Amino acid sequence: MEVSRNAILRISREVWANAELGLAERRSSAIHLRELEAAGFRVASRGTSGVPTAFVAEWSQGSGGASIGFMPEYDALPGLGNAAEPRRAPGPTGAEVGHGCGHNMLGAGCTGGAIALKRMMEGAGTPGTVRVYGCAAEETEGAKVYMARDHLFERDDAVLAWHPAPVAGAGLARLNAVDKAKVIFRGRAAHAGFAPWEGRSALKAAEMFGIGVQMMREHVLPTARIHYIYEHAGVAPNVVPDFAQIWIVLRDLDRPKVEALTRWVRQIAAGAAAATQTEAEFVHFYGTHDLLPNEPLAQLMHRHLSAVPLEWTEEEQAFARACQREIGVREAGMATRPLPFLRDISAGGATDVGEVSYQAPVGVFAWPTLPLGIGLHTWPVTACGGMSIGDKASLNTARILAAASFDLMADPALREATRADFLRRRGDRSYTPALPDDRRRPLGLPAFMTRTGDDEVVAGMEGA
Repeated sequence: MEVSRNAILRISREVWANAELGLAERRSSAIHLRELEAAGFRVASRGTSGVPTAFVAEWSQGSGGASIGFMPEYDALPGLGNAAEPRRAPGPTGAEVGHGCGHNMLGAGCTGGAIALKRMMEGAGTPGTVRVYGCAAEETEGAKVYMARDHLFERDDAVLAWHPAPVAGAGLARLNAVDKAKVIFRGRAAHAGFAPWEGRSALKAAEMFGIGVQMMREHVLPTARIHYIYEHAGVAPNVVPDFAQIWIVLRDLDRPKVEALTRWVRQIAAGAAAATQTEAEFVHFYGTHDLLPNEPLAQLMHRHLSAVPLEWTEEEQAFARACQREIGVREAGMATRPLPFLRDISAGGATDVGEVSYQAPVGVFAWPTLPLGIGLHTWPVTACGGMSIGDKASLNTARILAAASFDLMADPALREATRADFLRRRGDRSYTPALPDDRRRPLGLPAFMTRTGDDEVVAGMEGA
């Protein structure tokens, strides 16, 4: 297993050192593909489903057998760059971008688990297919949603992943469905001092929209989550703003509830425009389903993670306690035992893994990569991910994923139980993509990721 170990550590360390934001993870996705191709995987797709940094790699042996998918992620977050030190300090690429959700480890564990599974199958002569889905941009407009719209996961018997956490655990966890939208108001500019009556303020429309959302809050279900920011709100106070833009995120327990919230917010935007004599544009650009748990897979994951010791050196525990001291929480260090199997828990967050869970049975688990009492999307997660705590997480999760997936490959009865639980929980709800029909690629895709060179050719001809 030494070859797999080296590949796993290369992925985790190199992606950490080259942190990239979602939809721009060119080096990070290339690192995964390099290791997969070296391990004998065939790259079946690049730029998968319209997302330039997404991919699918696969390997098959024999005829028939099961098909197991893995979901590595590799996007980082803004403002969370940090050195592998227990204090705020710029990382290899500064402080602007860093793996504050641990996707360098998440990706290494998933891709490493697939490579290890391949070697186990070769040794045992087990027939089957291993697929690795390069899941770009989970933090923003996750590629899994676009892949699911293309029905890529429906061919798999199970799709597996894990996520960094302060604890080790698995169970029947639910996460919310989500919609994301941009609300754009266009008005008419004017001099705010000389002739404000000539203008129509897009900013006032945006403010009225915000007030409307606050009035809405009293009457939504307790499970709903509504949060937004003003992305554009004018350029100077003495100019009546003719443009304003809001980014709003809506969450609830399932798609029907989220879709009802989205319809209501769309009406609020129209009302704010009517009241201010401006024009409103509502751009619903992204959505996901809630996460369907799968009990046989959750039990399988829990059994395997419980067999892997949570062992830390005194130096690692001291590093964790120093991070806790800097943050101002109890200096409890790293978790040393897994949680009992979790039943029927729900959280307010969302993930594009939910989209996959409506197409195939999904198994996920949590593994410690950060100190107790510290949340994700913080600098200590980046710091721990760049040193031995992160190395252990990448290696141990690959080990857990490989062992659990080999059980699935070798046990038809387990696969049947997994499929039965999936069908029971999904019920008679047919899968309908959460993406709008007209959304063919992510809204936030950087221009440099889509340029073909044709525009440069035309530009060179303009003066001819």
